[in-house]
Amino acid sequence: MLTSSLALLSLGVFTSSGHASPVPQLPNLASRSLGDFHCFNASLPNVTIYATGGTIAGSAGSADQTTGYQAGALGIQTLIDAVPQLCNVSNVRGVQLANVDSGDINSTILLNLTQQIQSDLANPFTQGIVVTHGTDTMEESSFFLDLTVQSEKPVVFVGSMRPATALSADGPINLLSAVKLAVSKTAKGRGTMIVLNDRIASARYTIKTNANALDTFKADEQGYLGVFEDITPVFWYPPTRPLGYHYFDVSTSDIEKGLPKVDVLYGHQEVDSDLFKAAVAGGAAGIVLAGLGAGGWPSEAVENLERVLNETEVPVVVSRRTPWGYVGGERDFGIGAGYLGPSKARIQLQLAIENGLSRQEIKDVFEY
Repeated sequence: MLTSSLALLSLGVFTSSGHASPVPQLPNLASRSLGDFHCFNASLPNVTIYATGGTIAGSAGSADQTTGYQAGALGIQTLIDAVPQLCNVSNVRGVQLANVDSGDINSTILLNLTQQIQSDLANPFTQGIVVTHGTDTMEESSFFLDLTVQSEKPVVFVGSMRPATALSADGPINLLSAVKLAVSKTAKGRGTMIVLNDRIASARYTIKTNANALDTFKADEQGYLGVFEDITPVFWYPPTRPLGYHYFDVSTSDIEKGLPKVDVLYGHQEVDSDLFKAAVAGGAAGIVLAGLGAGGWPSEAVENLERVLNETEVPVVVSRRTPWGYVGGERDFGIGAGYLGPSKARIQLQLAIENGLSRQEIKDVFEY
């Protein structure tokens, strides 16, 4: 078998600064199905791979270039072609839902993704789902699906830290691992999972901890769900969902309209106390604070925040700017985010507002 970067080179996927012709960008939100399965064996389970772009679909000018590449340059068929072993594991069908840097993922894409996946999982013909995604915002998108997809079947997010054209690219083995996990009977009932670097992690508690390292996704106190041994998933515990899990129904949400706007404000010394007014004036339906320590906020800014709260119905959720920790209870200026960091607290607050929850109901959702 050719190595992944050589295989991709033979397919002509290097950018124009390399030796092959440039790869055309697929249109955003194309929702284009590749139709038939890449290969089919009636004795194998069926998996749909939804592609959204990211580094795993990235392309650079040469095999030794691992920065400054173009994310979301390659289509899903190219990624599948680079891993012929997939045909020994599953009947794989690719759907190019988007092809963007994960920083450009928005609630319109996420709603489209979750509604398509929910419909796909309702089909008994589908055994599992894999989503290829950029790592920068994977923790947000995977958490969104964890809260909005209702199924015992596995949903697995996968990405890479090196572009597809790189020497020793990590995308191909991650993709093979993700598909193996998606068809594993031991993966059922565990919610949405993240696969990178031979680790299996829960979408709820996993965050990206390093901008460059392959071993970037971690879950500190909560830990990993399992690992891969010889590209075979091994779990530490029986299937379960994390405490504090809530399901939000977005099956009828307007995809084009997207979700309510929620802004994240970062706490620091001498923080501008007018940020709250600016957020509300800019149309924010909710605010998340990345607070100091366990959710603290400078006293002068708190006074202005309390005035904003008294004048509006905008819910405020208080998280922390540290990677991990707990922010509990109800404060004078907001609702504690529990164990959720700012980016995930924002996702959950968006969904709570979209579902029409009252302030007390929002507090109950974040209580754990």
